[in-house]
Amino acid sequence: MEWRRLNGEKIKRDIDQEVEALILKEKETGHKLKVCIGTDSQVTGLVTEYATVIVFVRPKHGGFMLISSEKTKQVYSLKERMIEEVSRSIQIAYQLCPLLDKHEVDLEVHADINTNPQFKSNSALSDAMGYILGMGFVFKAKPDAFASSYCANKIVH
Repeated sequence: MEWRRLNGEKIKRDIDQEVEALILKEKETGHKLKVCIGTDSQVTGLVTEYATVIVFVRPKHGGFMLISSEKTKQVYSLKERMIEEVSRSIQIAYQLCPLLDKHEVDLEVHADINTNPQFKSNSALSDAMGYILGMGFVFKAKPDAFASSYCANKIVH
């Protein structure tokens, strides 16, 4: 996966190295961090674009994020696409977990899935929640899943 900052600047080093450098920098400035990982997607014709974000939250002091995006021509049903979003988030969460544990940084995995049964994405809620919780991560869904519902959403829309 290729990662970049919100301003478009490409991350040149391995994502693990970049995240650790950012954590250390934030610790030096006295900030406590929480990391929220989320993915959103947008289908346009036959192309699906996915954006995965790592959001670094400084409680009461803002935050920043790293972004990875990818386009694919694989066709999914809505439920399959929601689970693919969750899978992409879990993949990076699983990769970063040892590093975040080492630095005592809390982690949440956010799913762009509505908790209201009136919305179509709700059909994937129980599967996504089971997947995320089963991997041992803290789970957030809409309206609390800002990493996927807002941050990643801004990248693909």
